[in-house]
Order: sequence, then C-alpha cells, then structure tokens
Amino acid sequence: MTEYIPYILSFFVGVGLAAATGFRIFLPIFFISLGTYLGWIPENESYAWIGGLPAVIATGLATVIEILAYYIPYVDNLLDSISVPLATIAGSLLVASQFTELNAWTQWSLAIIAGGGTAASISSALAGTRAASTASTAGIANPVVSTIETIGSSIMSVVAIFLPVLAIIFGLFILFLIIKFGKRLAKKIQRKPKALQ
Repeated sequence: MTEYIPYILSFFVGVGLAAATGFRIFLPIFFISLGTYLGWIPENESYAWIGGLPAVIATGLATVIEILAYYIPYVDNLLDSISVPLATIAGSLLVASQFTELNAWTQWSLAIIAGGGTAASISSALAGTRAASTASTAGIANPVVSTIETIGSSIMSVVAIFLPVLAIIFGLFILFLIIKFGKRLAKKIQRKPKALQ
C-alpha cells in the first residue's frame, strides 16, 4: 500500500495545479517554473526545461500580461471565450508532468480526465460568473471577479505544491462557491427583464 502513496500525492499535486489553471492559465505554470529554478521543487528529467531561466522569464511575462488583461473591459470577456480550452490543455499538461514514469496511455488518460476536466470545470464556472457579472453590473464588478481569480490561482498553486491533500479539498470547496455564486447572479439577471416589463 505504501508504494502507492507517491502516486496518490502526485495525483493531488497535479489536480491541485490543474484547478489553479482554471483561475489563471499561466500563474501555476510560473509557480512551477520559479519553484524548480529556485530548487524548491525537485526537477523532473522530462520537464527539466521548465526550471530554466528562459522559462521563468517567459512564464512570468505571460502571467503578468494575463493578469493585467483581465482588468481591461471587453478583453476579459474575450479571454473567457478562449480560456476554457487553454486551461484544459494546461491542466492536462500539469497532471501529465506528475506521472512521467507511467506508460503513455495511463499518463495521458489521467491527465486529460483529472487535469483537463478539473481545469475546464473551474474555468467554465468562472467564465459564467464573469458573464453574469457583466450582465448584472455592466462590468463594474468584473475587476473584483478578476482579483478573486488571481488570488485563488495563487493560493491553489502554493497549496498544491506544499499541501497537496488540502489542495483537493480546497479546490472542491472553491468550485462549490463559484457555482453557488454564479447561480445567484444568473437568477438576478433573469429577474431584471421581468422587472422592466
């Protein structure tokens, strides 16, 4: 049984990082890159490139651009239209990076189902929340949503790396809150047209 513990922990790390990509695509990748470069995260031979200085700079720049872009009106909604497939790919890659010693079929099955599925679920829920926020507040509340997403991604990334078991619980709780908040906003939007009639 103890021989499976590293795989279980790797699974938790991967899914936690995939959940973080649902909030912000590049932020978890930047955390992995920086952590590997500084020696906080053990270097994986298959993904050694991510710990190099060029990768740290590239992912850092991509992270800053992504975060700032979400504060620009209309651009934030445009980014949501492409964030779900990109988050799915990033989430799958992050889970796959945790299982390089498995055969390719098992590695990518786990990656696509657990990583891609988790990232896509959170990204879709957040895109729906932003759309509801745009419709109900004319986009005024969108910067608040963007700030919460960035904070959520940062926390999930750190927790996934250092406290992987907690990352799964935290990820499920956040998904529950996003769906609950999104449903409330959707109900408000549905009531508004009726009030105008």
